[in-house]
Amino acid sequence: MRFARFVSAATLGASLLTAAPAAGYDAAAGKQKAEEVCVACHGKDGISEQPVVPSIGGQWNDYIVLALYQFRAKHRPSEVMEPIAATLTDDDLGNLAAYYSSLKPWRPARQSSAAALAAGPELTQRRLCIQCHAPGLPGQQSVPRIAAQHIDYLTAQLEAFRAGTRGDIDGNMTSAVQGLSDADIGTLADYVSGLATP
Repeated sequence: MRFARFVSAATLGASLLTAAPAAGYDAAAGKQKAEEVCVACHGKDGISEQPVVPSIGGQWNDYIVLALYQFRAKHRPSEVMEPIAATLTDDDLGNLAAYYSSLKPWRPARQSSAAALAAGPELTQRRLCIQCHAPGLPGQQSVPRIAAQHIDYLTAQLEAFRAGTRGDIDGNMTSAVQGLSDADIGTLADYVSGLATP
């Protein structure tokens, strides 16, 4: 049942993405909606100053639509995002994605530790991070940009994937983090948070 729910979410999410690309939406309307419902947490221009809230300025259009859809459909549990996403129409999703994806990506707020810089690259290769998030971890299409994201946010998401409590439509992330120790997660979050976005 759970698998079928995720598959149907993926199918509908994919149809939303392909039915109306970013060019068909209104970034100005997205900016207005963002100022109403997003800025308080995600910050001006999508640059979050809250350690557990992700920056989203410059994030990929398709990923933003898919993430918002997951929150709205309750396939990605969040006490904060579910009620917000529940008020958004399909046009809101597209407009918000058009706006945020048009912005300049965020920059690192910290430097990775020497230990993370030494161990991080091998971990991202062994765990296939670069297969989906691309070399340098800038993301692509429906796969999010994670380079330079807040270390606390990255840690929390990796822990949630490992615990099976974070929505994961295709199961790739849940599979990738199985077997990671707390130390591995700490190293990955430390390394990735200090990467400059390509």
